[in-house]
Amino acid sequence: MNTEKVATHIISWLKNYAKNAKVNGFVVGVSGGIDSALTSTLCAKTGFPTLCVEMPIHQAQSQVTRAEEHIKQLKERFSNVAEVRVDLTTTFEGFKDVVPQVASSAKLDLSLANTRARLRMTTLYYFAGLHSYLVAGTGNKVEDFGVGFYTKYGDGGVDLSPIADLMKSEVYELAAYLEVPHSIQKAQPTDGLFGDSRTDEDQIGASYDELEWAMKMQDKGKSTADFSGRKQEVFKIYERLNSINQHKMIPIPVCEIPKDLK
Repeated sequence: MNTEKVATHIISWLKNYAKNAKVNGFVVGVSGGIDSALTSTLCAKTGFPTLCVEMPIHQAQSQVTRAEEHIKQLKERFSNVAEVRVDLTTTFEGFKDVVPQVASSAKLDLSLANTRARLRMTTLYYFAGLHSYLVAGTGNKVEDFGVGFYTKYGDGGVDLSPIADLMKSEVYELAAYLEVPHSIQKAQPTDGLFGDSRTDEDQIGASYDELEWAMKMQDKGKSTADFSGRKQEVFKIYERLNSINQHKMIPIPVCEIPKDLK
């Protein structure tokens, strides 16, 4: 990948989109992860006002520290970058207090994890509305179009997706070129939605390098029978997630009423 030309292309795309949409800038949720760090850097390089929003909910201190380091670095490099911190922990706990109590289960844990992401989406759009900004998404190609590893109407609720055509390995390559802090480049990817130390790989069962490989193999028309051992296991993981998460990747189904019924 020609990192310089790719970076220039994305920055130009962001600038043109913002100009055509007649908005004032961008708002990005910054988590301390590589995807949000790259996205916020690209937005900052447009010259448009870029608001970095940190939204901890029982967040691990290591994630908070990386987010703070990144935002500090961005503000030192770009005069158009501002920051705001909204601790949503009490909001999240308040939500749990008012919904019906159910026994702890994997479904409950997942539902609450997705609730965290949706509270953050609501917060980003609050600031976007105040300033006439666009919410810039932070999803990459493997997450958005491969395994659907994001929350519908959470981190998937955005106005535009500047890095969604980049594989995770390309995200790292571009992040290094744009001088994202090394602490973020070397950190294990995690969505931080469960309040513990589990990584994306722990949740998915495969690394991003493995998922990229599986995505490319599916594009080539390969099937599970074409592989054995670990490769077969990874391909099965990819196929299962790609299948069950199609509802995230395709347009919302609309029930079209036949003209003769209207």
